[in-house]
Amino acid sequence: MVSKLKDKDFLAKIKQGENVIVKYYADWCGTCRLFAPKFESLSEQAKFNSFTFFSVNAEENPIARRTAGVNALPFFAVFQNGVLVRTETAAKLEVLEALLLPFTK
Repeated sequence: MVSKLKDKDFLAKIKQGENVIVKYYADWCGTCRLFAPKFESLSEQAKFNSFTFFSVNAEENPIARRTAGVNALPFFAVFQNGVLVRTETAAKLEVLEALLLPFTK
């Protein structure tokens, strides 16, 4: 399951999980909308159950955007215990899986 995050909860939520993946998007981004169901399907796969999945509207949440250094959309950030460890700008499922796999147990 993918939960939406806003700036007011962002820092606390990324620190709550050992492995957190955040998808940054914008309402106007067609690629972001097309990729949303794929991101949701990843959140339901057993091999990624060590991750907490969040999505953040990059335009409406500047703190979350700056925390990950978002420079394009869709943008993905992996946090471990609240620390940013990897980022990726991509719209391919294979690229996102490769981003997550090193952190699976």
